[in-house]
Amino acid sequence: MNRSAGHIRSLGLLLARVGIGAVFLAHGLQKLNTWGHAGTAAAFDAMGAPLPDVTAFLATWVEILGGAALIAGLLVPLAGVLLAVDMIGAVFIAHIDSGIWVGDGGYELALALGAGALGLAAAGAGRLSLDALAAPRMGRKLRFAASPA
Repeated sequence: MNRSAGHIRSLGLLLARVGIGAVFLAHGLQKLNTWGHAGTAAAFDAMGAPLPDVTAFLATWVEILGGAALIAGLLVPLAGVLLAVDMIGAVFIAHIDSGIWVGDGGYELALALGAGALGLAAAGAGRLSLDALAAPRMGRKLRFAASPA
């Protein structure tokens, strides 16, 4: 890959990470600060989520920490996979019966966020990330993705 294409790729990954990460972070903070754990767990129970107290806690913190990790570019492959799993749960537990359109309570947003998170997990964080800064110091152990950062 030539140098210019590498810079464009890294800028694209940065913009994708920040955009997707911000939405996840906002949703996690909404669960924590607006609804609280009890309100989130009650909503999860009403949707038929298994172990609603546990899944509400996990979804809240995966979205907060995973969203922040995407924004910072830290452990992006791991964060991306965890966020994608979170969205698989959202699609099949909360939204599948309402069709695709988010305006009808459908899975459109959860599907897009999950696919975006999984794409970032596969692509890696790019050069403009904490992963890229830490990789040389860690002997490149943080480089999870097959493609160059």
